[in-house]
Amino acid sequence: MLVVSGGSTSNAVVRGRTGESVVLLSGDLPDVLTDRSVAELLDLAAAVLTGKEMAMFRTCLYALRRGERLGRRCVEVDGAILTVYYES
Repeated sequence: MLVVSGGSTSNAVVRGRTGESVVLLSGDLPDVLTDRSVAELLDLAAAVLTGKEMAMFRTCLYALRRGERLGRRCVEVDGAILTVYYES
């Protein structure tokens, strides 16, 4: 398992033993997603995520910054699907 954590808030990016990736975000969304915190999150994620996963993560981050709040959100990039679950 690979865990990378840090930034100005308690965020982490994890790659599990079976290859699944998880991004843990802390704080009230979208308020905590400032320009600085998004840049820090992308730096953290780059150490763990693949290129396709990074593209999906960026798409999700910017959707969350716009205040999109769905109980379940799927993003597809080049045939790879990322599903984001969170409580609203």
